[in-house]
Amino acid sequence: MDNKMPVPNHIAIIMDGNGRWAKKRFLPRTAGHAAGAEAFRRTANYCRSIGVKYLTVYAFSTENWKRSEEEISGIMKLMGKYLKEAITDMEKNRVRFKVFGDISRLSPELQKLCTDAQERSAQYDDVQVNFCLNYGGRDEIVRATKAFAKDVAEGKRQPEELTEQMLSGYLYSADVPDPELIIRPSGEMRTSNFLLWQSAYSEYVFLNVLWPDFQPKHLDEAIMEYNRRNRRFGGA
Repeated sequence: MDNKMPVPNHIAIIMDGNGRWAKKRFLPRTAGHAAGAEAFRRTANYCRSIGVKYLTVYAFSTENWKRSEEEISGIMKLMGKYLKEAITDMEKNRVRFKVFGDISRLSPELQKLCTDAQERSAQYDDVQVNFCLNYGGRDEIVRATKAFAKDVAEGKRQPEELTEQMLSGYLYSADVPDPELIIRPSGEMRTSNFLLWQSAYSEYVFLNVLWPDFQPKHLDEAIMEYNRRNRRFGGA
């Protein structure tokens, strides 16, 4: 990375292509997810080294429950393994960990690991990793509007008070700046229900590399493309 090149404050990544990576190698899909977990560690460490303040990754969507029980079980085991390691790494590297998503559907063990990781890293503010787990953009917006409606019913808010800024405060990402750059590897070119509200003015970069093969050079490529763009936010 060119030290003179501006780095986005907040980068989000749709970690896509684990299954295809495994299929190409005649391996079970769980092997692809294990390789994808290594790609995440590699990318998170690199982001921290170049000065990215927020990294948000799409780990498991609300739609991923449609996959086979075997694959889901393998993913959840990997999540548990990662979270146990992450708690140690976060304390060493002073990284704050935040989960975006409804963790109530996860196993009690995974729920506790998520809670522990968030509580034990809450004191750190150098870097924040947001882990989207059982997350969907539409689901997030529905939950936010229900929470606002509940506050209205209890007399804490008035309907006419609602603004974009206020609704943002009801999202999982409350107090987190919107991502400037969203990267999707794997060659697919869609948003897949990821950060629908927060991505209103994000720059998307689609890369033709499967997530387990994602390297720092690919992140550099995406950041260079981001810096080539003229971000007008609807202006002239």
